[in-house]
Amino acid sequence: MIRYYQPSCMPESDAPFSQVVIDDRYAHLAGIVAADFPAGQAVLGDPGSETSAVMTLVRKVLGELDLNFAHVVRTEVHLQTLDDFDAMDAAYRQFFENNLYPARTTTESPHLFGGSKVEITCMAQLP
Repeated sequence: MIRYYQPSCMPESDAPFSQVVIDDRYAHLAGIVAADFPAGQAVLGDPGSETSAVMTLVRKVLGELDLNFAHVVRTEVHLQTLDDFDAMDAAYRQFFENNLYPARTTTESPHLFGGSKVEITCMAQLP
């Protein structure tokens, strides 16, 4: 059975996608960018800060689902430019314990929403 979930920690959108789709085994989180944050909370311009902010929001969404980063099996990171890889990577790795990282794809996507430099999506296994 497929369920659709709107996290309380994220603003609702009129865009034609769901923030979270849950199937029988996984929670699929749509891509999150720093420009998604409510007004006054956006952190734009620094890829390390954007990564930390996005991953903090991912942690909140996972928490609403009674999940954490140990449940994450796959992430996709889109960078406005691959020149920001090291800054993103340094911030990203701080969210996982004991060097247990999910499978990850990192690509260059020059036109991210709202002028963001980083977009992250993930898939977490349900307990």
